[in-house]
Amino acid sequence: MTPTAAGHHSLAYKNEEFLESDDGRPLRILAEYLEPLASFRRETVQDTVVFFGSARLSSDGPLGRYYDEARELARLVTKWSKGMSKEADRYVVCTGGGGGIMEAANRGATEAGGRTIGLNIGLPREQVPNRYVTPELSFEFRYFFMRKLWFAHLARALVVFPGGFGTLDEMSEMLTLAQTRKLDRPIKIVLYGSSYWQEIINFEALVRYGMISPEDVDLFEYADEPAAALNILQAGLADEVGPRAPDFAGSRCGPR
Repeated sequence: MTPTAAGHHSLAYKNEEFLESDDGRPLRILAEYLEPLASFRRETVQDTVVFFGSARLSSDGPLGRYYDEARELARLVTKWSKGMSKEADRYVVCTGGGGGIMEAANRGATEAGGRTIGLNIGLPREQVPNRYVTPELSFEFRYFFMRKLWFAHLARALVVFPGGFGTLDEMSEMLTLAQTRKLDRPIKIVLYGSSYWQEIINFEALVRYGMISPEDVDLFEYADEPAAALNILQAGLADEVGPRAPDFAGSRCGPR
């Protein structure tokens, strides 16, 4: 341990050299679970609608409509959510906190007067949290797997806009969790932009080759307009709409 000016050793949890070392890795991982958990409890956030999609899409780019439609859908989801019980925030819009589709969703939620979550991660090409994330609900992660845990931990629904490797990775993990019933509750998954997704992933071929079961394609639905996507979400979440959200993994993040 590092000696202090008085010749004594500092407390281990204040020893930054140790915390950044290989030996300190388990503590860093645990902190990336416990710190968000405490924040969500304090901020009375019970469940989320997660938006995935490319950070490269902008409103003035060739696929700019997806930015605008993500913004509008997040606004509609938040407006719907704000009409529910005020005991805790329900269906809070959650993103990866960066630009593109993430910014659009956080922006739409903010414009509807709601709070919104950003689960940011440090990358070689620095990803800076967008300005629409609620400061108290802005998180920075070192580990992708802990960030993805928090995407899944509170999610009641998922909307996947066009994206690249990161979006495909995040979507595949959520589909796998749903397929293998590793989630304690059903999750509504919407693939937004049917022409994009049907070109990028040939789900029928996966069925034909026996790589997934025919019923696995029922794990998600397509949408091409914000209003249609909202209808799918509302129908899928109808059984959960009430004064309190169901417990997840024995760990409620809302008021007790």
